[in-house]
Amino acid sequence: MSIDNNFDSKSEPTYWAWIYIAGDLATIKSVCRKFTLTGLCVTIEPIDFVYTGGSEEGARVGLINYPRFPNNEDSIFEKAEELGKLLAIENCQLSFSIVDPNKTVYFSRGGK
Repeated sequence: MSIDNNFDSKSEPTYWAWIYIAGDLATIKSVCRKFTLTGLCVTIEPIDFVYTGGSEEGARVGLINYPRFPNNEDSIFEKAEELGKLLAIENCQLSFSIVDPNKTVYFSRGGK
């Protein structure tokens, strides 16, 4: 078997945004799978949230400036926000956060 050792490469400026959301991992994966059909790649990492008075399971969903689907920082953050809202709705969550290299934004439907 011959393996092609010639790789093409492409680069873009580095940018990432992470969505932190509690909820069912299978639901999170399903929502992300549908959302990425528009030309996007995300990572999904199971995560445990431990906070005053409780704990929950959920995920950290990562978006990067992937050279296969390059975009600018504002557009990537907007996609993260759109996906975060869908994830919150589908997982019956009242909040989620997005963290990028410059800020953390907390989104809430519950008023706090």
